[in-house]
Amino acid sequence: MLKGSYTALITPFKGENAEKVDFDIFEQLIERQINAGTHGLVPCGTTGESPTLSYSEHDEVIERCIKTAKGRIKVLAGTGSNSTSEAIELTQHAEKAGADAALIMTPYYNKPNQEGIFRHFKAIHDVTRIPMVIYNIPGRSVVNIKDETVKRIADLERVIGIKDATGDLSRPVELKRLVSKPNFTQLSGEDDTAVEFNRRGGVGVISVASNIAPKIIAETQNLCIENRFTEAEALHKKIEKLHKLCFIEVSPQPVKFLSEVLGLSSGKLRLPLIEVSDENKVKLRALVEELREWLV
Repeated sequence: MLKGSYTALITPFKGENAEKVDFDIFEQLIERQINAGTHGLVPCGTTGESPTLSYSEHDEVIERCIKTAKGRIKVLAGTGSNSTSEAIELTQHAEKAGADAALIMTPYYNKPNQEGIFRHFKAIHDVTRIPMVIYNIPGRSVVNIKDETVKRIADLERVIGIKDATGDLSRPVELKRLVSKPNFTQLSGEDDTAVEFNRRGGVGVISVASNIAPKIIAETQNLCIENRFTEAEALHKKIEKLHKLCFIEVSPQPVKFLSEVLGLSSGKLRLPLIEVSDENKVKLRALVEELREWLV
């Protein structure tokens, strides 16, 4: 069972036009996460700018993450695509590389109906052996997986959970009622409401902000696991502004800039993403000074 704080890792780039992945820095970022008590890593998600990675880069980022983690924490590899055949290839690679599970988003742009969504996940499931986590993010993929469709997908043998980024706090309650599979994992895909999501039946978060403040977010999730939600909420509120400002512009632009300010990575992005505005840079720099004691 996956639970706790999973960091949606940024992918550090180098070169004038961010043409290369900086694997040395990537490994340092992973070690920082492990030392901070993070429960798991998610390479090649949206925060990792997976749409701009070449196939070979995508494969190597996952391989390096697994190799660096050395089994110390779990690796949930992002392997989604709007092409089912491509998602199959990416998932098969993650399985071969030794990932603990695959995080697979709903197909974007194509706008499949509910039956198409189900068949997409079933097709991937039927030709792989790796545990699968559904990723529901209608804000980016346009389509939303309905509760009844989640239940159908969850009935597949190796589907072990869902990352839900709808912000709908009624969902964990309803899915807990609908899905009969023991230990079906519900992970929040929204930092700002993660504690309340857990209070209602979730068991963790896949976090953007934990790139910046991994220790306090891991500690917050540990309190949730122990059902100490009042304490978890109090800790969560200490960095509430970080959760909000990480999305002051399209993610991962703000978190990449914060990483640069903290000296963790270059902060370079690949087009079509660009650096945050000068106005927001001022706000983000001020945030670092205000919350510096928690940004470890």
